[in-house]
Amino acid sequence: MQRRLIICDPSKCLGCLLCEFACSAFKEKSIDPTLSRIRVVNFEPTGSMAIACVLCEDSPCVRSCPRNALRRSEETGVIIVDEYRCSGCSWCLNACPFGAIAFHPTKKSVRICDLCDGEPECVKACPYEGALAFTTMEEVSHKWRSDAFKRLLKELTSEV
Repeated sequence: MQRRLIICDPSKCLGCLLCEFACSAFKEKSIDPTLSRIRVVNFEPTGSMAIACVLCEDSPCVRSCPRNALRRSEETGVIIVDEYRCSGCSWCLNACPFGAIAFHPTKKSVRICDLCDGEPECVKACPYEGALAFTTMEEVSHKWRSDAFKRLLKELTSEV
């Protein structure tokens, strides 16, 4: 069974930050995007994209932790943070190729998206249909190929 993850379609993301607000409200009981486990990155002037943990197969964040504060759940694949072991050294932040790990400003430990036990609040809160999806990489690849084919077909028929 393929693991599900949160994927953002940057062509649909408007950078409204509602995903960050929903995450912080649900996980930290505070409407504060600095406490969110998903991050909206703005690529001025072209657009925005929300980034959450993509559950890398080789888990560079887990491997880089000198205190063994991170581990991968065998069942879900999410990265679990042991806040008591985490010293906030930031090695995992540097190891993450996607910038999906954030530092908690008051707990002095890291936080990583845990997919809200399979019901991601950020995806539910996103007002733009298709901007955020809780899906598999296989489904995403199929959609991207389908969209590319449609664009190619449109381009070919417009030249006729």
